[in-house]
Amino acid sequence: MLMNRRQFLSMTGATALVAVCSPQALAAQPLAHHVSQSKAPGALNALRDFARHKDQLLGYPINMTPLPEAFLDWRNELARAGLNQFAFNNVGNPYDQSHIPFNSHPFERELIDRFGAVYGFARENIWGFLSNSGTDSNMHGLYMGRTILHSRTGVMPKIYFTPEAHYSIQILRDLLHLDWVVVGTKPDGSMDIDDLERQLNVHRDHPALVVATIGTTFKGAIDPIDGIQAKLKGRESYLHLDAALFGGYLPHTNFAAELLHETTDPVTGKKQQRYDSIAVSCHKFFGFPSPAGLFITPRTNFEAFLTPFSKIHDPEYVHQVPGTITCSRDAVKPAEFYFFSSESALAQQAADAKAVLDNTAYLLKEMTARYPHLQPVRANGRSNIIYFKRPDEAVVNRYSLATMRLNSGGQLTPYAHVVIMPHARKEILDQFLTDLGKA
Repeated sequence: MLMNRRQFLSMTGATALVAVCSPQALAAQPLAHHVSQSKAPGALNALRDFARHKDQLLGYPINMTPLPEAFLDWRNELARAGLNQFAFNNVGNPYDQSHIPFNSHPFERELIDRFGAVYGFARENIWGFLSNSGTDSNMHGLYMGRTILHSRTGVMPKIYFTPEAHYSIQILRDLLHLDWVVVGTKPDGSMDIDDLERQLNVHRDHPALVVATIGTTFKGAIDPIDGIQAKLKGRESYLHLDAALFGGYLPHTNFAAELLHETTDPVTGKKQQRYDSIAVSCHKFFGFPSPAGLFITPRTNFEAFLTPFSKIHDPEYVHQVPGTITCSRDAVKPAEFYFFSSESALAQQAADAKAVLDNTAYLLKEMTARYPHLQPVRANGRSNIIYFKRPDEAVVNRYSLATMRLNSGGQLTPYAHVVIMPHARKEILDQFLTDLGKA
């Protein structure tokens, strides 16, 4: 159940301040710079125009479905309790006692525990936080992996990922000064684990920090977690999952096992961990209205990270070793995203996941039948992405299609892709198909 206002206030210590910082009290104050709504600035008119055409966004993984009234009610309830009315701050480890009481750590812990259960983490062995974005979550996973592996071995790890991984991984590799070992891919765009093994053997003197992408950015391929782990057996390694988009909907489908953190060995019956950390974006499938990300890892990993991390800075100022790279963290996002962990929200996510996969299959079927010259491809039955030869510029612009040049028959050929999000209903796809015909 969602927390009520009284519970929230009792946890944050904000009771005394709500009286002077409530919306009612603020509304009673004169505005020094009142903005006339009858003379909206051009930027505001542009926003209204964007809103009118939001359903036509098909090229990028953003859920443009309007937020439900229940979410807006929850946001108002948080505001009435004082959140976002003065400076709350989620600095530090949400699972530790904070010296700064004005935070939303209770919401943050609970939503990490709830989504941790969705991804199959043991409740007694979980740690995480809500980050500023999916890239922020990836950064923490790579930094944690680098720190743990270097602490264990005294040798800086090399990072392994494919060219199909999200471009943020390339940026983070540079930021963390890690040598990138390029792993080849199979025709569908997923990691070639035989090539991974070859590369691991070449660099056997270095620990391996491996990034598996669960839903590659353009093709929607899925790197095989268990196959990767088989190649890492007996090696010092850390496996991070970038599941930015697919991590939102796969748990609500028949493919939920793809992302389970633990599996049972069929021979020994023992639990085995399939990966070390996972990053999932909140603003993609879920439709959260601002960038945010989940970062989840076992508590045992966090504890292994905490010791070397505590040696590189002085934690006295905040009375704890925070465990996060960022110091001050947004307290509004965890409290608001908590809404998406409720039973009713999870049920809606399940319905959206089914619609997404059904509509992806529908679009592939129609494009294949009506426009075979575009050579539409769906990497796998778990993907909500269809890529095809680039259509007319008018279609690309109208639907904000992402485009890339792909190797086709030894030549770089322009391609585009469609990402089927919950707002991409059948009538939107039918209009898209019609426009493809006109072009």
